[in-house]
Amino acid sequence: MNIADLASTARALVAKGKGILAADESAPTIGKRFKAIGVPSTEESRRAYRQLLFATEGMEQFISGVILFDETIRQRADDGRPFARVLADRGVIPGIKVDTGAKPLAGFAGEKVTEGLDGLRDRLAEYRDMGARFAKWRAVIAIGDGIPSRACIGANAHALARYASLCQEAGLVPIVEPEVLMDGSHTIERCAQVTGGTLRAVYGQLYGQGVDLQGTLLKPNMVLSGKECPDQASVDEVAAATLECLRQAVPASVPGIVFLSGGQSSELATAHLNAMNALGDQPWELSFSYGRALQEHALKAWGGNAENGSAAQQALRHRAECNGAARSGSYTEAMEAAV
Repeated sequence: MNIADLASTARALVAKGKGILAADESAPTIGKRFKAIGVPSTEESRRAYRQLLFATEGMEQFISGVILFDETIRQRADDGRPFARVLADRGVIPGIKVDTGAKPLAGFAGEKVTEGLDGLRDRLAEYRDMGARFAKWRAVIAIGDGIPSRACIGANAHALARYASLCQEAGLVPIVEPEVLMDGSHTIERCAQVTGGTLRAVYGQLYGQGVDLQGTLLKPNMVLSGKECPDQASVDEVAAATLECLRQAVPASVPGIVFLSGGQSSELATAHLNAMNALGDQPWELSFSYGRALQEHALKAWGGNAENGSAAQQALRHRAECNGAARSGSYTEAMEAAV
């Protein structure tokens, strides 16, 4: 492990004005999104859609890296280049999702633990040979009656730390993603409590596993009211609560925080990120690692029709530009009319 190289890659992923495009949807997940627009989900349709995204002119001005799925990193563009090479040739860093999904946690009803550690060392070496320079592992923490349990948080924190250590051994920057879900009727205060406790457990395990935080990134949820909570926090309240939570739990040696959008609308995810950056400098770069919040409009514009490629790329570039502006707190609602 060369920590200087890992730290350099981590900093590049959170370069000023840029963030990460999460294009790592599993086949079932992207299948649901394709179904919503009436497009059959086949290996070729998924390849064509991802090629469209990665070929977006000017994307690299606002996108520093792209997270790929196992199928995608093995696919090639029409000109024969592997997608990882297509991205690297544009100055965009290729990454890879390496967990195998969240499964029920034995003995704890309603809770999950993310699997994928078996054989991970060999898979990481293969992905690096294929061009990946960073990786992602997502844990999910649900809020509900009597949950999350200490066991659930502990199991997921331990797995995240083991994954991160293996990544650094393989020369990949680990993105650590402990997502506290917004499903439910909980208040923003309850979300802050659970998010803070989860992050403290995660960083305790990262220290214990010998992970060098300079060569990592954190991908957390924002501190939000639950979807069904009757009292929805404002954009400014979310920004303040999220930063307060992070300041109490995330070491300053972490180069950057790349938020997930977690079921928010595209515009709201941008507004929240903008509000946080508008509050001034923090110990870490505050960036984004959005999937649906970057792709939603592009996917609808494409609709499975190659003739709509230009409109889809324009939609992606617009959302990337809006989030690039949010990196400096300079995003405005007026920008939404520019597309």
